[in-house]
Amino acid sequence: MASIDEVVASSMSINSRLPAQLEKALERNIVLRIGWTTQGEPVPKDGELGLCPNLPDGSKVRSLGNLGPFTAAFGQGGTYTHQGDVGSYLGAGNNGNRITCERNAGACAGFGQKSGRITILDGVGDDAGAKMSGGLLIVRGDAGIRIGGGMSGGDIVVHGDVGGDPGAGMTGGRIIINGRCPSPPPGVLLRTLEKTEVTKINKLLGEDDLQIPADAVCLVPEGDVTEGIMASCREDLSGISLIPTTSNHNPSYSTCDTVSLIGDEDALALPIPLLPYVPKGVEDDLFHPCLVRENPRDCDIVIIDADNIAEAAKLVQLAAGFAIDMDSMPRLDGASIDGMLVALRCIAGPIAKVLMIRGVGQSVSLHSDAQHHGSNAAISVLNDGSGISAAAALPMVGRSASSNLEDDCQASMWLPWSATSEDLAILCASNIAFTICPAPDENIAGWIAQVTAGLSAHLNRLGLASIDSLTRANLRACDQDTAAVSGLRLAGYDRPMPHWFAR
Repeated sequence: MASIDEVVASSMSINSRLPAQLEKALERNIVLRIGWTTQGEPVPKDGELGLCPNLPDGSKVRSLGNLGPFTAAFGQGGTYTHQGDVGSYLGAGNNGNRITCERNAGACAGFGQKSGRITILDGVGDDAGAKMSGGLLIVRGDAGIRIGGGMSGGDIVVHGDVGGDPGAGMTGGRIIINGRCPSPPPGVLLRTLEKTEVTKINKLLGEDDLQIPADAVCLVPEGDVTEGIMASCREDLSGISLIPTTSNHNPSYSTCDTVSLIGDEDALALPIPLLPYVPKGVEDDLFHPCLVRENPRDCDIVIIDADNIAEAAKLVQLAAGFAIDMDSMPRLDGASIDGMLVALRCIAGPIAKVLMIRGVGQSVSLHSDAQHHGSNAAISVLNDGSGISAAAALPMVGRSASSNLEDDCQASMWLPWSATSEDLAILCASNIAFTICPAPDENIAGWIAQVTAGLSAHLNRLGLASIDSLTRANLRACDQDTAAVSGLRLAGYDRPMPHWFAR
């Protein structure tokens, strides 16, 4: 049995040859076959993942074998047919593909679909059609729990039984079930179909063996969805001070090295260890990389999450790299992470930077996954709903980074406030390579210039020529509460609190 590294290498190799092969197939108007020799002999694939991403309009692909997660994801209008079973996230982020799976599909099929059609002919796992905003998902056979969870548009048709919690959190769209359906959760209405609906749906389905009967039931949203209130980060880093470890200091006019790099080869350079978060993108006259959700420049990192996954193919091609919001999607196991990374890396290009995002309470697993899957950075979100204070998060992230990350993968922290120069210095001293935070609404360039000047002033005061020279020895807790949760030396006492030495 092939190792996961061999499977990933094989998948990347197949995808790397795909664009040229598809171009030739389009010119000749033929179907590109994967899993057969040129003479037509079957050689089924076994476990390859992330295959055939971003299929262009008009392309036709047929594959054979048992495939892994994120098959035919981020499609743009192609036709894809698979003979065999498929893993999780089949057709994730579909934006126009017409996909057919002739056997069983795993969890999260059609996740985040915006348009197109996915047909699965032998049952599907949990969370099928979750976060759909449009398009059509057809399942012949039974479906797992939470089908259509969080969907906002589109239609799901199931010829079979569905598991519990169908349509949980849906705000739009329809789930049509020709089979047994448990009682829906709050906010979801179970009703019968009108005759006109049955006629329109059957016309949309087309094929005779997929037609729905008049007694099929329909799930639709009922009322508004109330979002839960999560705990917020209670404290900032104001309880921590920066002190020199020597009697030297640099002249105030000294030049300091404040550059932070993301990645080793073809690294993305941050002039200071700061990646401002500007959701809608920034103007081209700001010469500083940013973290964005839309309109990325070629120096920006773009977030890929459950809300914009259907736009992923376009976004990652424009940006310098992408950051996967792991918490916005159902759990991504190791194979699913590999499948998503194979698909996105093949679209974004070999030098694109890869980052992973999770809440600070999951920093250990985040760092382990980021290192194992070859990410360039792991971002711990401070305001993750846990209410953990910033000072308490420092040893959580810093210790985990020391244990789980190597030089090719860096730790980062996402603050819920606009950072100051003191914040950047404190985090860098805590083994956190760079900081993410929201940029102010106006004059982003002025804010960055002020933080840059302040950072240089701190380094000169501490007698350091480089941001990389900062360590925990430069940090002091100003009060007992901060010292108690951070493990830093208490100013005056000049040692950590005694309980940090307990075993």
